[in-house]
Parts: sequence; structure tokens; C-alpha cells
Amino acid sequence: MIYALITMFVVLLMEGITWCTHKFVMHGFGWYLHEDHHQPKYQGIFEKNDVFFVVFAVPSIALFYFGTYTEHGYLFFIGLGILCYGLAYFLVHDVLIHQRFKWFKNTNNQYLKGLRKAHKIHHKNLDKQPGECFGMLFVPFKYFKKPKL
Repeated sequence: MIYALITMFVVLLMEGITWCTHKFVMHGFGWYLHEDHHQPKYQGIFEKNDVFFVVFAVPSIALFYFGTYTEHGYLFFIGLGILCYGLAYFLVHDVLIHQRFKWFKNTNNQYLKGLRKAHKIHHKNLDKQPGECFGMLFVPFKYFKKPKL
């Protein structure tokens, strides 16, 4: 039971870590790698921004290793939490929002609509600053409000 709680806690914690990384690293000194992500069309299958998947995968892999081959088994479940968040990020951000893979092209889900709206607002600025809504899974309620007529 404790390992399931550790994994769930890390998944939730990763949203905050991702928010901070996105705001201060990707829109800061890592802008060179993130910049192509803010361009209107992808030039190919991969973009420089995909390096950040590797950046987050390395600690997860290391935690799997040390959690398996040492007496600190909880490390494995911290790595599992990072992996679960990474998979959710890939599916939500790259598949559903940006539709880099055309798996779920036409969906009418309200949560997804709010998520896309928040992300479009973030991407309306093609430069480094300013930006809005740096999170991924937790979208502020203001993006779900229906416009007043």
C-alpha cells in the first residue's frame, strides 16, 4: 500500500516539477531547445523540445535501477511515478493537444477542450516571454468557463 501511495504522490508532485521546469527552464535558459515547440507547424517527427523527455527519463531509469538492485525498494516506485507522469504527459500533450499522432483526432470531451484552450493561450506567444498556464494536467477553471453572450 505504501508503494502505491508513493507512486501516486510522485505523479502529483511531477505536475509541480513540470510547471517549474517549463516556466523557469524551458522558457528560461533552455529556450533554445523549447523554442521550436512554439512554432506553428512541426518540421518533422521530432523537435528539439523532445530532449526534455530524455531529461525526465534519466532519473526515472536510475531510480528503477537503484530501487531494484539495492535495499531501497521505494526508489523503484518513485521512478514508476515519474514514468506514469511521463506517459500521461505524452498522451495528453503530444497525442491529444498537439495531435502529433492522429490517434484521437475528433473528440468532444469538455476537459480536453479546456486543456486545448489553455495550451493555445500558452502558445499564442511565439517568443520566450511572457507565457501563461505552464502546467499540463491541472488546468485552471477559467479555461472551462463558457463565454457570455
